[in-house]
Parts: sequence; structure tokens; C-alpha cells
Amino acid sequence: MNQLQTIYLAGGCYWGMEELFRVIPGVTKTQVGFSGGHIANVSYREVTTGTTGHAETLMIQFNSEQVTLRHLLFEFFRLHNPTKLNQQGNDIGTQYRSVIFYCNEDQKIIAESVIDKVNESGDWGSPLVTELTPFNNFYPAEEKHQKYIMKYPDGYTCHFRRDLVLGE
Repeated sequence: MNQLQTIYLAGGCYWGMEELFRVIPGVTKTQVGFSGGHIANVSYREVTTGTTGHAETLMIQFNSEQVTLRHLLFEFFRLHNPTKLNQQGNDIGTQYRSVIFYCNEDQKIIAESVIDKVNESGDWGSPLVTELTPFNNFYPAEEKHQKYIMKYPDGYTCHFRRDLVLGE
């Protein structure tokens, strides 16, 4: 089995998501960009209009012998509010929606299982609105957006790790 896997997650502003995921042991690479839309080679400025169909997305490459996809997905549901449709913090629009872009059937099955567990836990108090969508494309954001919080430690983020059990 290939130890390196990739998953694409959207949960609001990608700056904060990247900062929290990149430090998880077993995560080998992160990159911010855009997925789920209808325009090829889209730019940040285009996505901010909310008309491209893209979501701000985090590409996560991980070593599956060090961290499981299941664990990463539970972290995903701790790091953003998956009950808010098209909103995280002050960020509002379809580009900030909650989405798991799965790359294969195994990822889809694991994601469905985690979504069910999180919903059953009741920890969020409302049903999840997270979309589960086949991965289609990923367009990296401009370099100034990569590792943004590392470059600008006081930069904007609406993400933080919540101390939730989530049925894990």
C-alpha cells in the first residue's frame, strides 16, 4: 500500500486550515488552492467574487503509516464549524463552504463513516452541512497565500482546534 496519500478539504479560509493541519504529525505537505468550481486555473481574486463555484481548499499529503485519514477528518471537524452553510467566522460565501473532496472510493467510505460519527455525537448541536464530493481539480493559490500564517503570524484566521469528542 502506498504510504503517501492526498486529501482535499475545504472549511472556510484556507490560511487557518493550513496552519493547523501542517503541524499534525504524519502530514508531509500542505498547499492552499481552489477546488470544486467551473473555471480552470482560477485565481484568488476570481474566487473571492463567489461566482466561480470554487471553494478555498487545502491539499493535505500525509503518510498513512503515521496518521490515518480518519484522524485527519476528525481534526477537520474540530477545526471549523461544519454546521454553517457557506460561512466560517466573518467569511461568507460559497467559496467558504465545508467540503471533503475524496480521491477514491476508500476515502469516500471513510469520510461517510466520520460524518455519521460526528453527526451522531451531537457535539455540534446541529447537523453537518459538509459536502462529500469527488475530487476533480485543484488549482494552487498564488505563492503569497501559501503558509500565510507562518509568514504573517498575526494574520487573519477564524480557525482553532475545539476540544470535542465527535464520536471518535
